[in-house]
Amino acid sequence: MGKNVPLRKCLGCDEMLGKKGLLRVVRTKDGDIAVDLTGKMSGRGAYICRDRECFEKAVKKKSLERALKCEIPPETYEKLREQIQDE
Repeated sequence: MGKNVPLRKCLGCDEMLGKKGLLRVVRTKDGDIAVDLTGKMSGRGAYICRDRECFEKAVKKKSLERALKCEIPPETYEKLREQIQDE
């Protein structure tokens, strides 16, 4: 039998996808918001498809703010946008 693939819900499209195919955004203890490329950073995490469209939907719905339980300043969204483009 194969291993179970951990599933996470994308905040943009609301689809359950394998954790490896998603981008993890983390709020650290210091309150910083960052893209977690390793998937191992400590802090509260939220998942988004590696897709610009899904990211924009999550921003519009404020689902990222709800999931991370904090307000996200526009400049942080800009940084995240750049990192998603680099992917």
